[in-house]
Amino acid sequence: MAYEFIKYEKQGHLTKIIINRPEVMNALHPPANQELSNAFDDFAADADAWVAIITGAGEKAFSAGNDLKYSAQHGMGASATAGNGGFGGITARFDLFKPVIAAVNGLALGGGFEIALACDIIVAAESARFGLPEPRVGLAALAGGMQRLPRHIPPKLAMGLMLTGKPMLAPEAHRLGIVNEVVPLADLAKTAERWANEILECSPTSVRATKQVALLSEGLPLEESMKKHYPAVGALFGSEDMMEGVMAFAQKRKPEWKGK
Repeated sequence: MAYEFIKYEKQGHLTKIIINRPEVMNALHPPANQELSNAFDDFAADADAWVAIITGAGEKAFSAGNDLKYSAQHGMGASATAGNGGFGGITARFDLFKPVIAAVNGLALGGGFEIALACDIIVAAESARFGLPEPRVGLAALAGGMQRLPRHIPPKLAMGLMLTGKPMLAPEAHRLGIVNEVVPLADLAKTAERWANEILECSPTSVRATKQVALLSEGLPLEESMKKHYPAVGALFGSEDMMEGVMAFAQKRKPEWKGK
């Protein structure tokens, strides 16, 4: 499939999704949202795609969120249109249990921050800035920001950021536990790939089961969460990868995962 507003690349079991509108700080309008939706649909459906990295083109922005200039010209109803998975193709995609890494190369504001929060791991350049400034322009963070941020950091700190629309720098985001690692911009791509490769060293069926349990058990009492049925765990115990992992350990060799 040809893409105009994103780049979509596959390198072995690694998928790379690059928001490619640097002239507008990688802000998203409906066509870009649709392309991201299509890309994540493909990633989810591809049995050979095990990990994804999403980032923004250029050095200034991961994504500045919703394209407000487009909204001003076409109306908020048109600009809010998104495909499967919500804004950015991922903020409302609750059935994706493959890991996604956000490589934040600059501004991650509004919907851009919400895309990053919807990812499993965030690696940020030292120059990255995060925030939900929607109240400053009469909007609200409707792509999960108001729900996810208080789940990531203490509620009072989240409220302080959300009610003022103030941004935070990458070191503060790391200190608060939002970001996994902060590196110089020149090292961002290879750092995100290092995280991806470390995940790829693990069984993909185990990784999917782990993510599913972590997400679907969130907020449940401990006993209930441990008794709950998780389909990916059932798939794990019937998988070739489980036996391969056991055999590889016994034979003191590197496992050869098949993802099934």
